[in-house]
Amino acid sequence: MNVNTAALETLIDTTYDSVEGYRKAGETAKSPELKRILSEQAAKRQKTLDKLNAELTRLGGNLVTKGTATGGLHRLWMDLTDLFASGDKVAVERVEEGEDYLAKKFEQALEATDLDPTTRSVVQSALSEIREGERMTDRLADQYD
Repeated sequence: MNVNTAALETLIDTTYDSVEGYRKAGETAKSPELKRILSEQAAKRQKTLDKLNAELTRLGGNLVTKGTATGGLHRLWMDLTDLFASGDKVAVERVEEGEDYLAKKFEQALEATDLDPTTRSVVQSALSEIREGERMTDRLADQYD
């Protein structure tokens, strides 16, 4: 495995967790408008995931179809907390935390790895899409504070 495929696999795992996080937050939300926003964001993030997976397969890697163990544990924790709290504010808080975490992972990959130009371009494009999501969740968080 080379630096490009290793970096992509890590980013894809985390991006998959993000897609699942948006879906779960959409289930937690009460407002139809917030459910719609979160569903649209999950679809956008799925497109980002698909682009990353396409680059991974172009490099000869295997398609990643599941998230990280940590992400699975986080989703389990979210399921448990749903027993005690749910609603729009909780959904927004979760996706905002997830976006910040995801953006940092992409920034770290760009700083720490010597990616080939095509892979670097794909990762930078994905980070731009993630930053759009980060700005959107920041605006939502301001609404629900």
